[in-house]
Amino acid sequence: MRRDVVAGWGPDMAVTAVGGRVLAWCDGWMQEHPWDHNAHHHGWIERRLPRRIGTALDVGCGTGDLVRRLSRRADHVTGLDADAATIDTARRLSAGETGVDFRCDDLMTADLPGGYDVVTALAVLHHVPFEPALVRLRDLLAPGGTLLVLGLYREEVLADHVLSAAAVPANVVVGTVKTLRRGSAERPTAMSAPTAPATTTLREIRDVARRRTPGAAVRRHLFWRCSLRYTAP
Repeated sequence: MRRDVVAGWGPDMAVTAVGGRVLAWCDGWMQEHPWDHNAHHHGWIERRLPRRIGTALDVGCGTGDLVRRLSRRADHVTGLDADAATIDTARRLSAGETGVDFRCDDLMTADLPGGYDVVTALAVLHHVPFEPALVRLRDLLAPGGTLLVLGLYREEVLADHVLSAAAVPANVVVGTVKTLRRGSAERPTAMSAPTAPATTTLREIRDVARRRTPGAAVRRHLFWRCSLRYTAP
């Protein structure tokens, strides 16, 4: 190894290098034991929402799992997703459900009525420019409405890499249990939606939140996720 590389080698770089190898192994393991990390947080989301909801909007709804869960406590839930095939699947899986509808449209240009009591967005904001998208979600809320974002973030600091590494054994345990319960190693239907890598760091997310959604709570989660929770004035 070159001397300049050795001189610049520190704890952060070591953790990053080891974390990269561990995550590469984890990705391979996930191909054989796939499970939906976003759906895993649905219960956490529901516990932070009002017991009764008038209208709700789920952005990046995918195949509609969260839409159907929210419909148990909401008068009406709209699922929005830009992928036509995914929306078709959501409509098929939601046949017979009352108080739900699905729209294939882009978050930034969709003609939405606004005034929603609840707006949720799971693993979607890393697909679009983060700050304009967060402003758009905020503006769709009714006064006193709740915004809950669960998303991905690009690892940047040592704490990010440490939590990422800690998630690997937990990922194996949870994935094994979920695979055994399903009785199948096939990918869940919800995981058929298009994916994209995260580009925004947690620090950048917090900076934007302070400007655009003052008072919002931003936190890291296990399994490579972060959340933003905001209540409109």
